[in-house]
Amino acid sequence: MSEETWLAARLIPTSGINGAEEQERRATSALLAVLSAVREFGRVVTQSVGAPAGTVQTYIEVPFKLGDRQVFPDGLIRVSRGQRQWTALVEVKTGNNTLKTEQLEAYLDVARDQGFDALITISNEIAPVAGQHPTQVDKRKLKRVALHHLPWTEILTHAVVQMEYRGVADPDQAWILGELIRYLEHPRSGALEFSDMGAAWVQVRDAVSAGTLRASDSGAAEVAGRFDALIRYTCLRLGRHLGTEVTPALSRRDLADPGARTQSLVSQLASAGTLAGGIKIPGSVGTLHVTADLRAGQIICHVDVDAPRSGKPTTRVNWLVRQLKDAPEATRVEAFAMHARGGGAAELLRKVREDSSVLVTDPTRELRAFRVARSTTAGSKRGSGRGAFIDSVLDAVDDFYEQIIQHLKPWMPTPPRLRSPEEVQPAEPVPASLISTAISSQDSPDLGTHPE
Repeated sequence: MSEETWLAARLIPTSGINGAEEQERRATSALLAVLSAVREFGRVVTQSVGAPAGTVQTYIEVPFKLGDRQVFPDGLIRVSRGQRQWTALVEVKTGNNTLKTEQLEAYLDVARDQGFDALITISNEIAPVAGQHPTQVDKRKLKRVALHHLPWTEILTHAVVQMEYRGVADPDQAWILGELIRYLEHPRSGALEFSDMGAAWVQVRDAVSAGTLRASDSGAAEVAGRFDALIRYTCLRLGRHLGTEVTPALSRRDLADPGARTQSLVSQLASAGTLAGGIKIPGSVGTLHVTADLRAGQIICHVDVDAPRSGKPTTRVNWLVRQLKDAPEATRVEAFAMHARGGGAAELLRKVREDSSVLVTDPTRELRAFRVARSTTAGSKRGSGRGAFIDSVLDAVDDFYEQIIQHLKPWMPTPPRLRSPEEVQPAEPVPASLISTAISSQDSPDLGTHPE
């Protein structure tokens, strides 16, 4: 038999996983073992949940007494630095299994009784806003114990970024981290991608198309929350490819009150049939805005770019067009004039390439900004795969970043240039009658005399 058919031995095999319980136990053990074995990876994950820098120790299925019964959290993480110790219980779910309020509250009670610092949950659920937890618990139980949630996608992103971009000093530890990445990327590991817009998706989508959706409809809030979760998942996925931290573009108000953010999305969905979010990419020219128009069946991505502060209007347009030399012809470009109200002149890129003046409605007004946008067809299915809404959003964001944003650079003024001696014009001779003979501070200390 050919060696090409032989399977390489893996540190964390996916074979032999029978049922959800075995899947969960193996994923927990693999993750916690690598957290303690690979120093850089353990540091970045524990730091994200508030742990200090230090030595990471991990345990699985640690038994605790809670009243008259015994409970078994999936794991425990302890970080030690000198005399200080930080300890957190860990609860893990894989596949489509969701976290349960009763179970989490019991573990919060255990952590409080034991003087532990936190409870960390890991599952495929993604909260709409970072720092928010996907499961509601009694807030009184969070007075002494912090509750953190890590989606499997975020853990995989930390692992890939550390492995491929930041690096692991020890070659053996790097190999171990690579084995964890291989395991989590395997479909049988239970660390799934974002793959469902929720049970209310079809009902809400059809109501939006018919123009009958009301802001009070129960399913609207669920779809709005799932859309924000999709944007966050898109950020994690894009950050994994770019090797940097990509985050949702949210205001301070949105971060402080996620409920108000969801309600705003619901109102927008009911009135205009759209859902909108933003993505912040370090080093990019601006925020990548994503708008899902469910009535038109379109995904619109756009970025706003400040125009140059010098040159004629057509010169400023040409500055942008040169940077879009590889962008699709169907890309839409809009120009906004200084002190002008409403929208600006808009045209497809293929026409702007032929004649930059099509974006200049008034040559006497300076252009202050451009908007570059691209529209693609939105999927309608609630799940993932061909024809799915989730995949249409992911593809639209990836293509827009690759074809447009990564090629755009902000305008920088040309620095002043020193003149060469040949360019300096000789000064005209000064008439003697205009020469001052008064004593100056620049004269010699010996008043009345001139330095020789």
